[in-house]
Amino acid sequence: MLKLLINSPDAWVDAVLADFDTFLIDHAAAEKKASGMAISMLSHYPDRKDLVDAMVDLAIEEMTHFRQVIEFIHKRGLQLGADTKDHYVNSMRKILRKESDDYFLDRLIVGGVIEARGCERFGLVANALPAGDLKKFYTAITESEARHENLFLSLALKYFPRSIVEPRLKEILEYEAETLSSLPIKAALH
Repeated sequence: MLKLLINSPDAWVDAVLADFDTFLIDHAAAEKKASGMAISMLSHYPDRKDLVDAMVDLAIEEMTHFRQVIEFIHKRGLQLGADTKDHYVNSMRKILRKESDDYFLDRLIVGGVIEARGCERFGLVANALPAGDLKKFYTAITESEARHENLFLSLALKYFPRSIVEPRLKEILEYEAETLSSLPIKAALH
């Protein structure tokens, strides 16, 4: 059900491969932020058991990915930098409606769409890398991100009727395509 409306351009893959060190550092920051987002979700909705259980698992998995990326960063003699603003994620947050139930639904759908874009992009990286540990890692990350996008969408459908989820998903996917098209291409996940 969650199908991105546009593909990332080939120029994005070229930018990542041309500056892979920068991409790795950005990837680490993205994993750390994703773990924090999962903790935020379970903190804001402690009465929703299925969501809490799912977000606990997600936070741990994202932090595990963070640790794995850190290992590649250290092997390359790099270090983390200060977190920078993720213009893609910040733009996606602008579509969140303010009313309580609407906000909850939008957070779930936007979370799924962001994970879908991550899945697509990690898959492109995995396909472009030569055989080796990095290729294996990005192949595994791609599979993980695919599970995450489905997780958010299944949670949306658990808490809201399909008749509400599907039209809102369509709106958010259209917004995401416009957002992605408007951003500069750089060696970063988003």
